[in-house]
Amino acid sequence: MNTFHRSSKSTPASASHPRSGTAAQQGEAKPARQRQSSQRDERRPKHSSPRHEQQPAHAPSPQPTAPSSVRLNKALADAGICSRRKADELIAQGRVMVNNKTADMGTRVQPEKDSIVVDGKALRTDTERCYLLMHKPVQVMCTVSDPEKRPTVIDILPPEWQGLRLYPVGRLDYFSEGLIILTNDGDLTQKLAHPSHHQPKVYRVRVREAVSPEMIATMQAGMTLAEGERLAPIEVTLVPYQGTGTVLELVLHQGINRQIRRICRDFGLTVLKLARIAQGSLRLGDLPVGAVRPLSEQELAALRAAAE
Repeated sequence: MNTFHRSSKSTPASASHPRSGTAAQQGEAKPARQRQSSQRDERRPKHSSPRHEQQPAHAPSPQPTAPSSVRLNKALADAGICSRRKADELIAQGRVMVNNKTADMGTRVQPEKDSIVVDGKALRTDTERCYLLMHKPVQVMCTVSDPEKRPTVIDILPPEWQGLRLYPVGRLDYFSEGLIILTNDGDLTQKLAHPSHHQPKVYRVRVREAVSPEMIATMQAGMTLAEGERLAPIEVTLVPYQGTGTVLELVLHQGINRQIRRICRDFGLTVLKLARIAQGSLRLGDLPVGAVRPLSEQELAALRAAAE
């Protein structure tokens, strides 16, 4: 029986694959490559990738930040002492002490930490913010104090509102009555007092004489006062009135001192009564003369929005 036998002569691997080398040579080359790889691994820095960096078991606790400082005039305004502009005057006059030293312009303070004294009185930083609407009577000064000892809007406050360092926002002259805002929020006062945030103010004025259509047209078009000041146009409405004289409702859009009284003077009109009945979104309503009330949340929000 014929049996197939594989030839005892085989083609050497080197002959058919000249680059592969012999089995022994391959066996010797492998350890060499491993040694080279091992040497490269030893030369490579360990944990070179951020992914392999060891994280601490517990992250260190954040360090407490130091209280931030503010300008001294802002600290005084925030505490309800006065506006920033008035605070600058007090500082310039040497009436403010910080940590037992006379303060100068540009001084920065930490109100919760530093000792601040104004005119011998320590500054209180825990004063609650207060926002009031007052119906100011006539013959009452719209200031915190008066050198002539006339009554002020602060003097006539009810006892529950005394001692809060309130001061009026804006002015209403001695012989006028009506809406005035009182607050100890110096920042808000500063913003409302700035010309760029002027709010329309509505007044009712009663004069002894008849007011002609020509006078009304002149006010509506914008007129020039005797002193030469040019006025912006005024919204004028003739209000029905059964008593003596004429009643006008005027909407002013600029802050000229004693504007309505000077207009009436130039027209030869005698002012019998002048009252501010609205400012921006605030309305005096039926609040009695001399009375005060807190602003509602909606009124305060609208007031702050107008100041932005």
